[in-house]
Amino acid sequence: MTETTHTQTTPAGGAGRQRSPEWRLTADALDGLRQDLFDDAFAYRPLPRTRAVGRSGRSTRYTGWTPHAVVVGLGALAMLFGLVGTSGSGLPSLLCALLALGPVLLTLVRPVGAFWSSLAATTVASVVGGATGMEWPWGPGSFLSHLAVLTVVAIRTRPRTAAWMWVLTAVYGLVADTLLGRERYDTDVAPMLLVSALALLAVTVRHIRRQAQREVTAQRTVTAAERSRRTLLEERTTIARELHDVVAHHMSVVAIQAEAAPYRVENPPEELEKAFATIRENAVAALTELRRVLGVVRAEDHEAPDAPQPTLADLDRLLANVREAGLDVEKAVTGAVRELPQGVELSAYRIVQEALSNALRHAPGAGARVEIGYVLGGLGLRVVNGPPPAPGPAGAPERVLRPHPSGGAGHGITGMRERVTMLNGEMTAGPAADGGYEVAVFLPVPADIADAGGA
Repeated sequence: MTETTHTQTTPAGGAGRQRSPEWRLTADALDGLRQDLFDDAFAYRPLPRTRAVGRSGRSTRYTGWTPHAVVVGLGALAMLFGLVGTSGSGLPSLLCALLALGPVLLTLVRPVGAFWSSLAATTVASVVGGATGMEWPWGPGSFLSHLAVLTVVAIRTRPRTAAWMWVLTAVYGLVADTLLGRERYDTDVAPMLLVSALALLAVTVRHIRRQAQREVTAQRTVTAAERSRRTLLEERTTIARELHDVVAHHMSVVAIQAEAAPYRVENPPEELEKAFATIRENAVAALTELRRVLGVVRAEDHEAPDAPQPTLADLDRLLANVREAGLDVEKAVTGAVRELPQGVELSAYRIVQEALSNALRHAPGAGARVEIGYVLGGLGLRVVNGPPPAPGPAGAPERVLRPHPSGGAGHGITGMRERVTMLNGEMTAGPAADGGYEVAVFLPVPADIADAGGA
């Protein structure tokens, strides 16, 4: 194999010369000037209507044309200044007025082209009105017209375009004053540059402020989405930690029963002993992996509970604690009470716990009612609280609410929905007719699973 090396020489010319930072900065600036004021300068860009917010009606229908009306009003004012500010009468005065009106109206459809038209109109108006003693190079009408054009175009474009327009206006004024207005003493270049700088500065500040508002809004949206996602993940982690105890209990029972089953049969076949040994090994392996998974989802500051996970049998103790915190709550049970799968009972307990925590937090002093319905296909829950009581008269003793000991284990409605979704249930939550709040949940439990849970 023959290896060849190709050497490329840099041509001795301008293409391979290292450019200085100043040269690159100037080239970028000129490229920006070309993009802003030369490329598609007379492209058709109509001023869109503004969105009117309010009730539907005639006033709302015409509100969207307010910017157009303001521009037309500025053009009419510039035209009036052109008529009144030009000494003399007849065709030159009318022509100066029309030259002041045209560029302002052009900003409605061709904003960048309106700037160039304004400079051209200023030149023609200064020549036509030169014998009438008007100021140089902008007459009264042209002055207001060019100032309006600069402002409107700056609003419709970006701050860099406004800066280039001001620079070109300064160049135009200095050239017109130096080369064409040597014999004139009433120049208005300085007033134009000062007033236009103030106007463009105000527009630029407006652009920057609106851009900052858009960025803040976008950041808030992203933050809210991330917060919602983090809340959801935290709730799922909490549910996983709680269900670990339930699953671990069942897997331990399977392992123990598989180990003890051969001793309950006299002279069991060897195949049966091997089958139960395999069942026990798989149960122990599954339990080990389950503990390993729990170690991944457990928070660093999480402490393992020192008591079994609660069930609906512990609900009376929860209601007693809530009553001590100041919430009048009553319980109603319908249907034949039976033992359900531990995961269902744990989720039902946590849902009631979280609903009562929300009632304590958002409707202190209100009454609440917990309804539990055992039906053939599952378990129904309904937790409803009334509106918070109105403040009593002045001087009346206030009811002191201690921090609630219910210990809500989730993130409100989000946590409840996650638990219901995990069990393929249904949930509705929203304001009640009397101004309170209602949470209704149905957790399906097939008959065969319910029998196994009761066994």
